[in-house]
Amino acid sequence: MGKVYDKLLKCYECFKEKVSFKPEIALVLGSGLGDYADGIEVVTELDYHDIEGFPVSTVQGHQGSYIFGYVDGVPVVCMKGRVHYYEGYDISDVVLPIRLMKLMGAKVLFLTNAAGGINTDFHAGDFMLVKDQIANFVPSPLIGENIDELGVRFPDMGNIYDRDLRTVIKRTAALLDIPLQEGVYIQLTGPNYETPAEIRMCRTLGADAVGMSTACEAVAANHMGMKVCGISCISNMASGITANPLTHKEVQETADRVAPLFKKLVTECIKNIRDAC
Repeated sequence: MGKVYDKLLKCYECFKEKVSFKPEIALVLGSGLGDYADGIEVVTELDYHDIEGFPVSTVQGHQGSYIFGYVDGVPVVCMKGRVHYYEGYDISDVVLPIRLMKLMGAKVLFLTNAAGGINTDFHAGDFMLVKDQIANFVPSPLIGENIDELGVRFPDMGNIYDRDLRTVIKRTAALLDIPLQEGVYIQLTGPNYETPAEIRMCRTLGADAVGMSTACEAVAANHMGMKVCGISCISNMASGITANPLTHKEVQETADRVAPLFKKLVTECIKNIRDAC
């Protein structure tokens, strides 16, 4: 048994000793949704520190716990705080929380994040439905010996953001009268923000928004057979798009400002995704 899979199973055994809840949908709470779990019917909570060997976020504003409960009757696990590659973790540790939620029983992964807008038609505060991604600038979580128990050696990524789920989200946003952009997300390593030249490169590659998470998580989930969907909150325009310097404070302020609308959209999407699946 490989070290990566062995570590995952140890985390899973630790989870089973403490929690009996079985989620259907796994939700990763990005910036602006940190307190989303406060509004759901919480059954139990599991602190990351209480899971042996589990990676813990060092980023301010990223709390560390799994929240188990119901969103209008839908059993969910909310990941409150994610770890990032730039924190120094091995990429297998970055995606371990995602893999663990699959072992818990989740069939759908709903990713959220704060991202910088590259598409000049976007504005700070917009929501972008992720239709595809570029993950070449961070290591693939599938590098190394394949874990056959999780998925195949060479998984197809042609529908990594599930078309049916994207249709559900677009219809939901339209019914709620919430404007929803759609585009390609690119993950860079961070923690530094990008230079204007790097953003021009990203635009040339076809990216509409840039961030420091999400894409590697989607690869790992798709490898395991999960259906994946994602929404980015455009928290700021990327470097060189405007004359303003980039700060984490700006990202957090924008995410907090649109959080009520983001929460409403996510809640309705969860209900409709459950019905569609």
